[in-house]
Amino acid sequence: MSIKRRVATMGLAAAAMLAAPAIAFADGQDGAKVSSGDTAWILASAALVMIMTPALGFFYGGMVRHKNALGTIMHSFVIVALISVQWVLFGYSLAFGPDKWGIIGGLEWIGLNGVGMDPNPDYAATIPHEAFMIFQAMFAVITPALITGAFAERIKFKTFLIFTLLWATIVYDPIAHWVWGVGGWLRALGALDFAGGTVVHIAAGTGALAAALAIGRRKGVDNGAVEPHNVTMIVLGAGLLWFGWFGFNAGSALTSGGLAANAFVVTNTAAAMAALVWMTMSWAFTGKASVVGTAAGAVSGLVAITPASGFVTPMGAIVIGLGAGIFCFLAVRWRSGTKVDDSLDVWACHGVGGTWGALATGLFATLAINSAGADGLFYGNPGQLWNQFVAVVAVSVYSFVMTFVIMKILDMTVGLRVEDHEETQGLDLSQHGEVAYNF
Repeated sequence: MSIKRRVATMGLAAAAMLAAPAIAFADGQDGAKVSSGDTAWILASAALVMIMTPALGFFYGGMVRHKNALGTIMHSFVIVALISVQWVLFGYSLAFGPDKWGIIGGLEWIGLNGVGMDPNPDYAATIPHEAFMIFQAMFAVITPALITGAFAERIKFKTFLIFTLLWATIVYDPIAHWVWGVGGWLRALGALDFAGGTVVHIAAGTGALAAALAIGRRKGVDNGAVEPHNVTMIVLGAGLLWFGWFGFNAGSALTSGGLAANAFVVTNTAAAMAALVWMTMSWAFTGKASVVGTAAGAVSGLVAITPASGFVTPMGAIVIGLGAGIFCFLAVRWRSGTKVDDSLDVWACHGVGGTWGALATGLFATLAINSAGADGLFYGNPGQLWNQFVAVVAVSVYSFVMTFVIMKILDMTVGLRVEDHEETQGLDLSQHGEVAYNF
């Protein structure tokens, strides 16, 4: 069997070791081997994932009214700073530190104590532990940023900051440990989540639904649909998200070999398919090929392929993208007929898309792509679909309940919403004293 074939089918650490003769290595401080090629790829991927959060700011910022554009972009931008610090101080230790009861990491790595330039073979055997840490930091950053679309145009900035810090610590960090941490109970169960469909998208999507219910509807939203103020910003944001997602998914291989290449290909394929399907659905329902819908479709496809990207074939990605375009489109239409004001349809795109992707992993996963994974239902292993279902339910329930509790406590203490006149004025002026546009 060729090196290329073996790299494509072996697990993460094993693949890196098989490729060793072709890659330049350096000794770590304790003699551990570090692959310069793998390290370069992971650091580049971390940068790609980082740019996704400001890109999300543009994607969301274009969807709101012009008086809230700056405030919406600020939500995503400041989260990069806030969660980057939280992650270094204690977030990474809670998510990936030595296991406590299968539900949380300990505080042994607080302040990155013991997280240095040598590899940690439990997570990535060929890159510095710090490289793995900073790559995972960017996932921790974007996840609460996704939720901001649910309460756009009406939350107090101070409350938003407190909520983000609490949510990252109480919701994201434990869920990341359940699924990805050594000893985490969902990881031990055998649930598969290659790059965050469960940890990132289901957690954020169900959390967004809870947040929207807790904060209530925007003023004036019942008087008519709130139209996006800048569709070009939406397309720019979607394009940058698509670009950054290659680091999100292909970087999660944690090596620069065949598994990363497969994840890259299936990510692009599912996004493309979902964009075409959403465009077609909007054309069929409204008679027009929606630009916003096509952008939203691409993002939904990216969401759905995320948990499956290291386990499925390109043809599996076609089906996952097809399902994402249909299910997320219908979820948006259904949500718009309810009283739930999830302002930017975070639940419909990320909650529904993430759920479909996680379950689809249980259908289409194959050991032919990743021997460290599992076969799904269509490859003779129905038990994998059950494992995926358990993960979906556990993460959805935990995120929804804890998010709602956090929001209600904040409502009773510091208050969730801006005053009515501040909401009418817009968050750009009322919360930041600046405006996005000076005509």
